[in-house]
Amino acid sequence: MMKNLSIGTGLLAMVLGAGVASAGGSKGSLGVGGEQQISGLGGISANYDMGEFHVGGFLFFSDDGGEDDTDVGLGARFFYHVHSTAMADFGVGGSFGLGLVGDRAPGDNNTTLVFIEPGFQARAFVASNVALSFTGGLTIGTADAEGMTVTAQPTGAAGFHYYFF
Repeated sequence: MMKNLSIGTGLLAMVLGAGVASAGGSKGSLGVGGEQQISGLGGISANYDMGEFHVGGFLFFSDDGGEDDTDVGLGARFFYHVHSTAMADFGVGGSFGLGLVGDRAPGDNNTTLVFIEPGFQARAFVASNVALSFTGGLTIGTADAEGMTVTAQPTGAAGFHYYFF
């Protein structure tokens, strides 16, 4: 009888002492990797997870060595987590991207691309600190990026982040 009581007490202590499983992207964690907007603008990326939401940004730089052909892209994003589990979350929010594209041919002008993208993002944590993401929504191009698209492109809006906590 005493043996059964100590096993039961031990199991009860384990159950009461167990915490909620937590994936990467936990409150206060920093993720580094790469991500693209739906427009295709993207680059190396960082995310900071605040628990109920995450914020991030990206940077891209390219110079082919010719005159006035430097390309720079940068952007920021915010997604509020409307649903979260131990290994995934779903957020609504959006991103803003700015692309400065150099001349491509003699006589061409530099191009300024501005993208505003309201939408959603789903992140799946394939390990406790490794996230794959998919973003979909609306792309609004302004400045030299005229037009609008409603789409979801898994190859053009995917991301990867490794979280440190």
